[in-house]
Amino acid sequence: MARNSAPVSALAEAATARRMLDLATGRLDGKNAAASTARRQRTILANAMDYAIELGLLETNPIRALKWTAPKVSSQVDRRSVVNPHQARALLEAVRAQQPSGPRLVTFFAVMYYAGLRPEEAINLAAENLILPPQVWDEGSQARQDLPDDDDWGELHIRSATPDAGSEWTDDGSARDKRQLKQRAEGDSRIVPTHPDLTRLLREHLAKFGTAPDGRLFSGVRGGEQPTITYRRAWIKARQVALSATEQASPIARRPYDLRHACLSTWLNGGVYPTEVAEWAGHSVDVLLRIYAKCVVGQDEIAKRRISEALRDD
Repeated sequence: MARNSAPVSALAEAATARRMLDLATGRLDGKNAAASTARRQRTILANAMDYAIELGLLETNPIRALKWTAPKVSSQVDRRSVVNPHQARALLEAVRAQQPSGPRLVTFFAVMYYAGLRPEEAINLAAENLILPPQVWDEGSQARQDLPDDDDWGELHIRSATPDAGSEWTDDGSARDKRQLKQRAEGDSRIVPTHPDLTRLLREHLAKFGTAPDGRLFSGVRGGEQPTITYRRAWIKARQVALSATEQASPIARRPYDLRHACLSTWLNGGVYPTEVAEWAGHSVDVLLRIYAKCVVGQDEIAKRRISEALRDD
């Protein structure tokens, strides 16, 4: 490495620093990297140079001194990726039909669609996170019955997430790394309501499959952790079954994460206050409205009617 590497002090020359920045924010084939990748790489490089200053290898940060325009990153959800209720239910049924893992995965995808959970939050859902209304006792049939639809709402108390980091990058060698909720402090939680359709799916899942030894709802067919590749393959196959050829070629529901986008878009379009949606989703209000600006439909027509009313000649 000593023979084939330039000393850190060489970065004091602007031309050398510029070349390294261009290489770090581009692709190996010479083309521009994605905007988010370029921003991340430049940040990493600048932070490394700050550390070099701490070590006494540099006097100033050569990366931060370079003029560099950060590429714009679009954070808005593409409206074309959002499924409607009919498409969502068709996709869930297409998942259910897949054997042997499909029946176990229906509720996993449903908590993303009905409750807006991120995949890493859904996979970590445990029985202790569920607050379901009690079923009523039907004296005539001597059996438990669900409450009427209007009353059968429950809650999910979300406290942590387990993103798929890979066993090489976790402390204990497991594929997933248990963390606090995204953009939340350690120990923070949030409460999300469960639509009656989701409440029934959760009850059915618990009755049929129970929980894993550690209390989690979603486990593999053999009882271990639910592999990410398994639910991704199930989702790809569900799109092939439930969607037309034109829809499959479009961005609609291309990733399981798009079910969360559909959920939050449905809440906003249904008239739920953005403050409430942001709380349920784990967003700030400004981030929520910025991300889902293109998914809120009908607001322009309301605005036009209000303008017409204001300009009407009495």
